[in-house]
Amino acid sequence: MILYRTKNGPVVGVQGNHYPLTEDRWRGLVNRPDLHEVLAAAAESGEPVPPPTENELLPPIALTQELWAAGVTYLRSRSARMDESDAAGGADFYDRVYHADRPELFLKATPHRVVGTGDAMHLRRDSKWIVPEPELTLVVTSTGKIVGYTVGNDLSCRDIEGENPLYLPQAKTFDRCAAIGPGVLISPEPLPDTTAIGITIERAGDTIFEGETNLGQMNKKPPTLVEYLFRDNAFPHGCLLMTGTGVVPPNDFSLQVNDVVRVTIDGIGTLVNTMA
Repeated sequence: MILYRTKNGPVVGVQGNHYPLTEDRWRGLVNRPDLHEVLAAAAESGEPVPPPTENELLPPIALTQELWAAGVTYLRSRSARMDESDAAGGADFYDRVYHADRPELFLKATPHRVVGTGDAMHLRRDSKWIVPEPELTLVVTSTGKIVGYTVGNDLSCRDIEGENPLYLPQAKTFDRCAAIGPGVLISPEPLPDTTAIGITIERAGDTIFEGETNLGQMNKKPPTLVEYLFRDNAFPHGCLLMTGTGVVPPNDFSLQVNDVVRVTIDGIGTLVNTMA
């Protein structure tokens, strides 16, 4: 089942039908450890409504939540980070992070910096090398339980991060730097390693890049990432966590204004954003 945050309140989609929920506070809903059971009961007793349109969808994050991210969780990401930071002498750091037990974790965005599907993302003006990063994004309760999964796009300024690893917050966090959506897959079971994550980038109507990976390529799994995130770190209303990227465009590629990025994850949906 897919849970949507809409302008008219939460809606759950089950086998092609959609049902409104009486619980209208998103932060309370996604913080329930029994969320799957609650939504199943609502679908069984509710009356179907039309599916939400793109204009009605909101990014699936509450105003009291944070969006965090993990880095260098795929071999492809390790290689890209090493390439971009080699001249600054920082390549060794990313190799160490990839092989270390402790993951790289950072605060990606507060809710006002997050957009949903159909919304425009922002290309930072003082960067000349910006790429999208397609990522599985976890929806986690205040107790550290993973209750859902959504699609994420983590914009990254490769030239800023490559100049100095200490510039990571500027390379990652700025207005409309993150997109999530369109909805949240609510599942009591972990996603299989075969789950595919794909991306296409369109420019002037033409596809200029496409790539795909799967969850089996991650060297640090979602439960491990969540366990480290919650060490001495409280999230009273739960949080979201991007889990890293395994698809990186070639080194001569950078996003441009009006490019359209589509990120698709099996079983969840497609997140679509135009660059601005």
